[in-house]
This record gives sequence, structure tokens and C-alpha cells, in this order.
Amino acid sequence: MRWLALGLLLLAGLCAAAPPVFDTVKPAVPLQFPADFGAHPAFRTEWWYATGWIETPDKKPLGFQITFFRSATDHDRSNPSAFAPSQLIIAHAALSDPAIGKLQHDQRTARAGFDLAYAREGNTDIRLDDWRLLRNADGSYQASVRGREFTLQLTLTPSQPPLLQGDGGFSRKGPQIEQASYYYSQPQLKVSGKLTRNGAPVAITGTAWLDHEWSTSVLDADASGWDWVGANLDDGAALMVFQIRNKRGDKLWAHAALREKSGAVTQFTPEQVHFTPDRHWRSPRTSASYPVATTITTGTTRWQLIPLQDDQELDSRQSTGSVYWEGGVTILRDGQPTGRGYLEMTGYVKPLKL
Repeated sequence: MRWLALGLLLLAGLCAAAPPVFDTVKPAVPLQFPADFGAHPAFRTEWWYATGWIETPDKKPLGFQITFFRSATDHDRSNPSAFAPSQLIIAHAALSDPAIGKLQHDQRTARAGFDLAYAREGNTDIRLDDWRLLRNADGSYQASVRGREFTLQLTLTPSQPPLLQGDGGFSRKGPQIEQASYYYSQPQLKVSGKLTRNGAPVAITGTAWLDHEWSTSVLDADASGWDWVGANLDDGAALMVFQIRNKRGDKLWAHAALREKSGAVTQFTPEQVHFTPDRHWRSPRTSASYPVATTITTGTTRWQLIPLQDDQELDSRQSTGSVYWEGGVTILRDGQPTGRGYLEMTGYVKPLKL
């Protein structure tokens, strides 16, 4: 789940006399593919989010994140100017390498327009200058980002159909029915491509997870942040778990979904999902204390999360205005190694102001 994009609602100077009216998320509205692979500009906020574990030829493990946000502003839609900032496109990319010990990352922001920044309808096609995420006719994705410290050129190939989160893609994010998003995931993506650092390209392979969410609502007034994990399990299964925390740090809302390799999906209610910190790491830059090693319980199953490295904090205050921890984790199921995933934790530096 990618509610970081809601921080974009705070960007100043984009309001006008006739703000637009956005669509709202409603239950019992079936997702329609391939159209829902594309952008939904009638909703306030949207994001496409790819994370994964990759390996170099010498079997060195690395983690990566590539995220594109689309955020509609309150600018008057009747303004015919091509320069009118009606949509913003924002992108993040990060590489997690234990040999470096902290994230290498970059971020971009631009108003949509002039074919330099856009999020197309009808299919996944997002661009921000020379950063791009494109879904091909065969269902695979091409991702390309050129950051200050690294370049990633990836092909992400599905091995399974999309996993509809929540109730057929209607994903509750709080106690009120309107606190929801449309949300699907594409787990178990096969990764191939190239990583370039210091002018030296190397081939990479691995496994990734892609989330796509869109919404107009904000979180509950008592929400301070969230913890989310998406994990590709070794047997072909897929696990997604999140909790929304209140301002006291307690669970406000939670949900989990486990899809077995057979395709059978088990959904877990807020009462069945629990996050228990095992070990904290304190950031030397922000002094935030993150539960980087955590045990999650879904029903009667215990999932232990162990970080690829402790320092996977990303400072995106130049774009979304947030600082968050986002990084690779290995997964144990009832004490046995079972897979790899990505963990996101927000609201630990300060409560998110949505």
C-alpha cells in the first residue's frame, strides 16, 4: 500500500477558484483489465510501485525500489494553458547494497505536460524525463531510471495473474468505509536487466513485486503512519500485510492477504493481524527509531522479517515531503526461511500530515 503519495496533497500554490471534484472509491466496483493497468486522473492520487531482490553474476544480493506517483492538484481545470499544473508526476528510485551500508537513491518531480512527464490512461505508461515505466503488449514491464549514483534498466515479467487486494480490489484503510483505495498487486515478477554504477554495467536477475493503487480519500484523523510488507515466497505464494498506526503507535486498522501457489487466497481481518517489533534501529540522520526486525502474525502463522541491512531510510522531503524506511527483508514462516520481500514504514520521524 502506497499512501505516501497523499503527502502530495500538501503542495502549496496549486489551488485556484474552481477546484475539481474527484471520484471516490466505492465497494463492489470490479476492476477492469487492461484499462485499470493505466492511470485514473479522475482520482486524486495514484502510484505504481515496484520493489524486489536482484543478484549480480557473483550472487551478490541487492534490493531495489522504483516508484511513480501521479497526483492531481486543485488547479482550475478550465484553464486551457498547457503550463497549467493540473497533474504532478513524482518518481523515487533506491538501491539497497549491504556493501555500502545505506541506500543510494534519487527523486524527480515535474508537472505533467509536453510529453516530458505523464501517466497515460488505458495501460501502464508513466514517464518523467528519462525515467519510465511501460507495460508491454505481452504483459511484461520495462523500467528505466537514471539516478545520480546508479542506472537501472529492468524487464519485469509476470508469472501469475494480478492479486486483487481487499474485497475484489476495494482495499479498506481505516474504520470508515470511505477510507479506501482501489488496489491490486503483481507478485512473483521475474526480473532481468542491467545495473550500472560508476560507468560499469552488470547483468542482474531476481524477483519483484508491483503494486498499483489509486484513491481520493485520506487516512483517519488519528492515523500517524503505517507498516507494509509485500513478500514473494519461495514456493510461489505471495503475502501482503499492512497496518495503519494511530498517534499512540497502536494498530488503527490492518489487513493481510496470502495467495498460495495454487491460487487460493486467504484474507485476514484487522483482528487477525498483529505487528510485534523484535529489534529497533535508530537513524543517525533523523534520530527516528524503526522496528527493522519484526514479527507479524496472521491468524495462527508467524512471519519474521529480517532486514537486508538496517539503514534503508529514504529522505523524500524534496518530493513527497516524507522520510520513510523502505527496504529488503528476508521472511521466515514459523521459524523456517520462506521468502524475500520489501518492508515500508512511515510516520516514525513525525506523524504524517495528510
